[in-house]
Amino acid sequence: MLGAIINGFRATPFIVLLVALLPFRRLVTGTTIGVWAAVVPLSISATPFFARIAEVSLRDVDHGLIEAAQAIGCRRWHIIRHVLLPEALPGLVGGFTITIVSMIGASAMAGAVGAGGLGDVAIRYGYQRFDTTVMLVVIAVLIAIVCFVQFVGDFAVRRLRAR
Repeated sequence: MLGAIINGFRATPFIVLLVALLPFRRLVTGTTIGVWAAVVPLSISATPFFARIAEVSLRDVDHGLIEAAQAIGCRRWHIIRHVLLPEALPGLVGGFTITIVSMIGASAMAGAVGAGGLGDVAIRYGYQRFDTTVMLVVIAVLIAIVCFVQFVGDFAVRRLRAR
């Protein structure tokens, strides 16, 4: 049942989720526009996305390690804490990096509906005023941010795998 709910949120395009969650955003934040109102759909969108990535990372842990831990008498919590999480950590960090990159794009999209930020600048000053330079600068800034986040995430994964 939980898997179906997660798949439902993952299959919904972010711009549709922004609009569909208007009443919920008003209930939670008291407003439907602005940064805090955009945090609600961003969180709701990111959580199932990362949950699937985390599930895959944890599922890919060698089952022999889990059996070995069970054979020496480890309890479930110890297996999770000392076997599953350390072995899956590079995949979890890589998945978290992908999630952050995805949320950068989604937050720019949220700017189109009043959340502010780079998306708002691109729409208001670039698109609506036909200023191609502003659009190109916003795109360049977004690319730079994504490249930086991806570089840091890849560096962290390499460090974790080297341990």
